[in-house]
Amino acid sequence: MVMSWNTGKGSLEKGPGGISEFLQKEITVFGKTFSNRKKEDFYTEISVLLKAGITLKEALSLIEENQKKKSQQQFLEGLIGEIVSGKNFSDAIQDKKEFTEYEYHSLKIGEETGTLEKVTEELGSFFARKNEQRRNLISALIYPVIILVTAILVVAFMLRYVVPMFQDIFTQNNVELPGITKFIITLSGFSQGKGWILVVLILGFLVGRKALAKKIWYKKLKDHFLLKMPFIGPFIKNVYLAQFTQAVSLLTASKVPVVNSIQLVKKMIRFYPLQHALEDVESGILQGHSLSESLKKTKIFDHRMVALVKVAEETNQTEFIFERLNHQYNVEVQQKSKMLSTMMEPFIILFVGIIVGVILIAMYLPMFKLSSVLG
Repeated sequence: MVMSWNTGKGSLEKGPGGISEFLQKEITVFGKTFSNRKKEDFYTEISVLLKAGITLKEALSLIEENQKKKSQQQFLEGLIGEIVSGKNFSDAIQDKKEFTEYEYHSLKIGEETGTLEKVTEELGSFFARKNEQRRNLISALIYPVIILVTAILVVAFMLRYVVPMFQDIFTQNNVELPGITKFIITLSGFSQGKGWILVVLILGFLVGRKALAKKIWYKKLKDHFLLKMPFIGPFIKNVYLAQFTQAVSLLTASKVPVVNSIQLVKKMIRFYPLQHALEDVESGILQGHSLSESLKKTKIFDHRMVALVKVAEETNQTEFIFERLNHQYNVEVQQKSKMLSTMMEPFIILFVGIIVGVILIAMYLPMFKLSSVLG
């Protein structure tokens, strides 16, 4: 069904259309209590149990019994307690940090239209697609990362153990060393004497990363850095543009005004460059500009999207155009996830080969001089 929806927590009006589409949108991560994988299972299990005729309280009780972690059990027990006290599901999750404003509205729609089982099914389906998207990203990066880590270990081994062996030979025979050999020997000495500093810094970063992730400046820096990386940047950009077009398409289908849709999507997607761009888009619309004109003023939205959105505005086919854009970006994400691993592998191997080759050349150049002296 198509609904007119106020972004406040007020009334939700029914109408003919499709509620399933409205719910297939980006939702923030389920906090520390549940990962995206847990959230997928959570909504899917609720949907299955509700369709089987079990009450919401009984469904949550069954899910709670199957939880292995005590924190999740306690969280669900508290949720069940609020429902038993007379609250609706949406009201019970409204003030909990594990849930978002959008989940509140999604579940509220399901309760007011009697389609809660359909709502939870669509939420579960959304997270299934989101998790699949994450797996595509991991599969695209894991092999190049393994190669890179292995290469770093090889280079560290050469600097720490192989280079000192050559250095001893050069010292004993008083061989004059070229500049490149002196540089490599200096790196080797640093890795042996002060290499622990680098190790401590890396470990400190890994340990403090969780704390840094809460800092706005760190998130801005990380997101902008990822966006500018070769190969990875365009891939990540397409991932978030796919989420953006999906959300706008589904909100449009639910008759949510354009400004409200932008406001909602801005909070749904946790990627700062896109959030910043959407702030500019929202400001442009409030100043009287069209959506296409507002999108055109930002760098993250490509010309294809701007052109098609302009066509959508002229033909009143906004929902259809954003659906097509979402399909195109999703296809590109799948293709680039496969290409990313294939393209990064030879570049990393080439990079590692150059480093190893430089070390070997630096060590063997003095050997040629030594052989001529001995000869």
